[in-house]
Amino acid sequence: MTAILPALPLLLVATLAVAPGAGATAAPATGSAPGAPGVDQQYLPADKSGLLTSRTRQSRVWATVQREGGLGEIFYPTIGGPSARALSFVVTAHGGVVPARVRTEQLDGLRFRQTFTGAGWRLTADYATDPARSTVLVDLALAAPRGHDLYAIYDPALGNSRAGDSGRTAGGALLATDGGVSSALAGSFAATSSGFAGVSDGRTDLRDGRMDWRYSSATAGNLVQTAALRGRHTTVALSFAGTAADALTAARASLRAGFPGVARSYAYGWQRYLSGLDDPPRVLRTAAQRQLYRTSAMVLAASEDKTHPGAYVAAPAAPWAFGTDDPSGPYHLVWSRDLYQIATGLIAAGDRAGAGRALDFLFGVQQKPDGSFPQNSRVDGTPVWGGLQLDEVALPIVLAYQLGRGDRWPGVKRAADFLVAYPGAPFTPQERWENQSGYSPNTIATAIAGLVCAASLARAHDDPASARRYLATADAWRARVKSWTVTTTGPYSARPYFLRLTKDGNPDAGTTYDIGDSGPVGVDQRRVVDPSFLDLVRLGVLPPADADVVNTLAVVDAQLGVATPRGFFWHRASFDGFGEQLDGSQWEYDEPGGSLVSRGRAWPLLGGERGEYEIAAGDLRAASARLAAMTHAAGPGGMLPEQVWDHTPPAGQSGRFAPGTPTFSATPLAWTHAQYLRLARDLAARRVVEQPAAVAERYLGRRSG
Repeated sequence: MTAILPALPLLLVATLAVAPGAGATAAPATGSAPGAPGVDQQYLPADKSGLLTSRTRQSRVWATVQREGGLGEIFYPTIGGPSARALSFVVTAHGGVVPARVRTEQLDGLRFRQTFTGAGWRLTADYATDPARSTVLVDLALAAPRGHDLYAIYDPALGNSRAGDSGRTAGGALLATDGGVSSALAGSFAATSSGFAGVSDGRTDLRDGRMDWRYSSATAGNLVQTAALRGRHTTVALSFAGTAADALTAARASLRAGFPGVARSYAYGWQRYLSGLDDPPRVLRTAAQRQLYRTSAMVLAASEDKTHPGAYVAAPAAPWAFGTDDPSGPYHLVWSRDLYQIATGLIAAGDRAGAGRALDFLFGVQQKPDGSFPQNSRVDGTPVWGGLQLDEVALPIVLAYQLGRGDRWPGVKRAADFLVAYPGAPFTPQERWENQSGYSPNTIATAIAGLVCAASLARAHDDPASARRYLATADAWRARVKSWTVTTTGPYSARPYFLRLTKDGNPDAGTTYDIGDSGPVGVDQRRVVDPSFLDLVRLGVLPPADADVVNTLAVVDAQLGVATPRGFFWHRASFDGFGEQLDGSQWEYDEPGGSLVSRGRAWPLLGGERGEYEIAAGDLRAASARLAAMTHAAGPGGMLPEQVWDHTPPAGQSGRFAPGTPTFSATPLAWTHAQYLRLARDLAARRVVEQPAAVAERYLGRRSG
C-alpha cells in the first residue's frame, strides 16, 4: 500500500518522500522554537500493523506499528495511555517528491520489520523493545544513491497528553518532559531540533528537502522533535522514565547493548512464553493459521498492563473520534465483558495463569457493597464510565466457575445477589453493544449462565439457600426469554425469530426506538436483529437445534450477512452506524439520529461466534470455514481487526477498500484475537470447550464435554 492516505491528511506520520532541494540557504535557524503551542493533532489511525512489548515487567513500554509506516502510539508507563503519538522516518533528496510504498512483516515473536521503497532507494526499519529498560529500539538501513538523507521525527504525548510537552537538545540527544514523565531520543545525530507541530516542526521544515531549523529548545506545547541521522545503517533509541536524565541514561544503555543483542533477548522472551502454552491445535492446517494462532496468544499477553496484573485493555488503538480524546479514550480501558472474552482466549491457548490474573482484577474492581462491576475502568481499577450492563456482572461469575476459583465465592455471591435483586432484571440498562437498554437475549443468556454457575459455587460453599434462589431465578428467566425476545409478527420471516432486544418485553408489538450512532430513528423493534443471541447456545441455555434459533440464523444471514472473497462475515446489528462515514471520514461523537452519515461494517469476531454455534450443532466443516475467514481478515503483521469492509466502501474509493479487509477500526482488537483462539481450540475438541458444564447439565441434560 502507499504511504499516503489522502482521506486522512491530518493523521499521517510516516510520509516517506524524496523532497526537492532549494539551492543555497542562509545559516540554520537556532535558539528557542517559535509558534507555541502549535497544532493539536489527534492520535493516529487505529488500524495498526503490529504491537511490540517485551515479556519483562521492568520494561514498561509498548509500541504500535502503523500500517502507513513508522511507529504509532507508544505507551508508557502503563498500557492504559500513550506517552508518544508517533516516531516516523523521512527520506529526502534533491529532485522532487517520489511516492513510497510500505510493507510490514512479522518476524520472530512480536517483532516487526517495515520496508519502505521509492524510486531507486529502500529503507528497512526493524523494531524491538529492550527487555531490560523502557526503550524502543529501531534499527535502520538505508540503501540509496548519494544525496539521500534520513531523518527521525518524534511526536511525544507524555503522560497521555498531547499538549504540554517541552523539549530540548542535551548531550547530543533530544529530551522531552511533561510533568512526571520524560523521554529521550538518542542515536548518531548530525543535527537536532525541537519545534511545534504544524509551525516549526520537522515535517514543515523538511518540505524543501533540507533541515533548515536547529532549534535547541521548545516551551510546553504540541512538541515535535527532529533528528538528522548519520550513516546508512544506524540505530535509534527512544526511552522513557520519570526524569529526562534517567530516560537519557536508559537510551544510552540500550544503544550500548546493541540492536542484535536486544532483539535476540526480546524474541527469546516471547519464545519462552509460547513454549509454556499448549501446542497449536492440529486443525490449524495452514502456516498462516498456525502463525495467527501464536500471534493471537501473544497479542492477548501483550495487552496486559505490567504494573497492574490482570488489567488487559480492549485495544492499543483509538479509532475515529476516540483519537481526539485527551487523555486517550475507551479502547485503552479495561472492560468486564472484554476481559472475560480475553480470559477465555487465554484459557484456550493454555495460559490459565493469565486468565486467573484477569479474574483477580475483575473481583478487585467489583463495586461494593452492591456487587456489580464497572462498565469500564482504568488499568489501576478506577471506574470511568458509569453505565450498568448486566452481562458485565454475570460473565465474571462464569469465569470464576470455569477456572474453579472457589476462593472468589464472596464476590460471586455479591454479583449473583445483585442480578437477582436488580429492579426489572433481566431488563438491562445497556446490552453488550453499549447503546441500548432492554430485554436482550444475549444479556439474558449471560445472566442465566452466571446464576447457574453461582448456584454450583454456592453448593460447594454450603449455601443451599442461595443456590436455590439463583436456580429459581435462572429457570424463570429461561422460561420467559422467548416471550421477551422472540417475535412471531416480524417482517423478516413468517416463523419466529430472536430480536436484538425489546424495549417492553413484548416482541410482537411494534414498539419503536432510535438506533443511535447516526442510525435511523423510530425503528420498529421487530426490524432489528443481532447475531448475539447465539450466546444462548454457546452458554448451554438452549440447544443448537432449537427451532427459533435455527430460524433466526437464516434471518440474520439475510439481514446482516456479508459474502466476500475472504469469507462470510456479519454486521453486529441492523442499521448499525458505528463505523466510518459514507465518505470515508471517521465516526464522530453525537452524530444526530437519523442522519445516516456513518455505517458499521462487518465484525470478524461474529464469525468466530457463529463457528462455535456450528461446532455445537455438529457442523465442523462450516466452523472450519469461519476460522479460515477470520484468518483472511488479518491485516499486515497478523493483527485482527474490530471490523472489515463490506460492500459499501467510502464513496468513489471501492478500489482501495476490498471487502473482508480491515477498516480503520481498532486493530488489533483483543476480543477478536481471543475469539480466534477459542474457535481453534473448540474445533480441535469438537465441542464448545468454555460452555459451563453446570448450565449444559441443567438445560440440555448432558455434560458439556
